[in-house]
Amino acid sequence: MKILQILLTFLFIFTDIPANGFDRYGGTIRIAGGTAHIPVMKVIAKEIRASNPGIHISIAGGGSGVGIKKVGEGLVDIGNSGRQVGKAEIERYGLVPLKWAIDGIAVIIHPDNPLEKLTLTQVRDIFSGKIKNWKELGGPDAPIHLFTRDEASGTRKVFWKKLLNKTSISSRANFVPSNGAMKRAISSDPYAIGYISAGFIDKNLKGVAIDDIFPTRENITSGKYPYARGLYSITKGQPKGIKKAFMDYLLSDHVQHDIIPSKGFIPVL
Repeated sequence: MKILQILLTFLFIFTDIPANGFDRYGGTIRIAGGTAHIPVMKVIAKEIRASNPGIHISIAGGGSGVGIKKVGEGLVDIGNSGRQVGKAEIERYGLVPLKWAIDGIAVIIHPDNPLEKLTLTQVRDIFSGKIKNWKELGGPDAPIHLFTRDEASGTRKVFWKKLLNKTSISSRANFVPSNGAMKRAISSDPYAIGYISAGFIDKNLKGVAIDDIFPTRENITSGKYPYARGLYSITKGQPKGIKKAFMDYLLSDHVQHDIIPSKGFIPVL
């Protein structure tokens, strides 16, 4: 009787795991690319491993360009991108992108900075290097420490296109390799400014209003805050087996309605 109770308890726990559809699979899923995706990917990977310890999932960053190139060259199974995959990239590699969340691109400063909002023109003047001191914006008399991402970043590409209108970023800007690194840089420097996936904003960062509109989830969802992009996961060719199961899971009710909102992103379903 006691053995039966233990088995029933185990069965209940197992079937309560959201990712229990992976029990039929084994092997490895290699993922790389956009760093905005990583918080969601880590939760999914943990759930899948809880369902089936025989599945190994590796998650690396590198930026959207890296994700697209690596999946195209067969170096990973799934590439992540924070920008749309170009037509030429799709044709060259035979890529199949899946959009599973929407994310805002936010201008961020240190919480101790008294500024709350900037105009779009001011943002462009800051990142071009035209405005160099916070006092020009009504802030402290201190130099602006500018931070940006490298050119492989999908976050940078969307920021450059949608907020900067493709104007050049100052050569004085400090480069950081990921959303996480941007968060650490800005949260540790009261005179810094940068940009980040809105899902990374917490008490250690201040998301600045652009033309009086803050990068909140409500404003991004409604379209009131226009500086948004899709989050994509990409396979080379139509996914099969464990890769298809993973891509399908991204669109499951649990991931869309529980995991994605918990990380500050907006579901697509």
